Amino acid sequence: MSVLNVKSKDNCKYDCISLGEVMLRLDPGEGRIKNSRSFNAWEGGGEYNVSRGLKKCFRKDVAVVTALAENEVGYLVEDFIMQGGVDTSLIKWVPYDGIGRGVRNGINFTERGFGVRGALGVSDRGNTAASQLKVGDIDWDYIFGTLGVRWLHTGGIFAALSDTTPDVVIEAVKKAKQYGTMVSYDLNYRPSLWSYIGGKPRAQAVNKEIAKYIDVMIGNEEDFTACLGFEVEGNDGDLKELNLDGYKKMINNVVEAYPNFKVVATTLRGVKTATVNDWSAICWADGEVYKANDYDSLEIMDRVGGGDSFASGLIYGLMNGDDALTAVNYGAAHGAIAMTTAGDTSMASIKEVKNLMSGGSARVQR
Repeated sequence: MSVLNVKSKDNCKYDCISLGEVMLRLDPGEGRIKNSRSFNAWEGGGEYNVSRGLKKCFRKDVAVVTALAENEVGYLVEDFIMQGGVDTSLIKWVPYDGIGRGVRNGINFTERGFGVRGALGVSDRGNTAASQLKVGDIDWDYIFGTLGVRWLHTGGIFAALSDTTPDVVIEAVKKAKQYGTMVSYDLNYRPSLWSYIGGKPRAQAVNKEIAKYIDVMIGNEEDFTACLGFEVEGNDGDLKELNLDGYKKMINNVVEAYPNFKVVATTLRGVKTATVNDWSAICWADGEVYKANDYDSLEIMDRVGGGDSFASGLIYGLMNGDDALTAVNYGAAHGAIAMTTAGDTSMASIKEVKNLMSGGSARVQR
């Protein structure tokens, strides 16, 4: 049975749009940032990754709402976005001053981690075009009213970029609700971002306000604690053992505080090493909690973006009219496969996702 009443595609150009920053990711492969002499280039961004997964894996029509400085680096990021099949027509281009004094594009150096060495991200994203977006910069009436959008996805990374971006999020989600567009939000708490603009108190003040307008709330245990103030009882400090009853109790407390939430979902990641995690997810809908298949001792190549791929699989299921259990299984399977390849974004196909959901093996296919 369908969980959500999502608008028909008949009068909507886009199945989903994402509001957030897209950065250039520089990846040293198997090496370290501090020693590397060459880097692979990708694009990535917490909110953007979700729409890209919806396009490349699930074949939905998607776009990204962001801003880029108009220079060769911005054009490179745009080229990556276009290769991912994401519509770039809603990007706001900002004139470049020649050296980045007034505006620039974000860069994210990312180590994948291995064994006892955890993944590492070093962002260089101060004063970026996306962080300078403010209320009134985007014509939301045109996007939601004229073009038509079934689903808006945004999140706490974009909200943490500056003093103006939380207001842009609220402007967007309010306008989405006005036009009957479903709204999802990934809390995605990043201490390095919030520390500069007020830390956890600021993160909670911003996210508690945004939460009032959200239909589908997504996050892990740290996200719900840091951003909304809800604790998960019974987990050990290293997250090697997860207390499922604690998660269920936390979610029940969340939906009591925010009755506007139609779905609440959280990933379950038991961290054994950087390259071996236990992985699953749960979601709440219609008063019930549904648990996805377990992927114990999942071998990981690159965990960055796994949660975003979970979100895109979950959204696909909900948008597709599937029941909550099927939707959360789409998310968990898509996230699991995405973490077996390099880069922020998914390289999975819907056939692979369905095969994993049904218990398919990793035998060679010829």
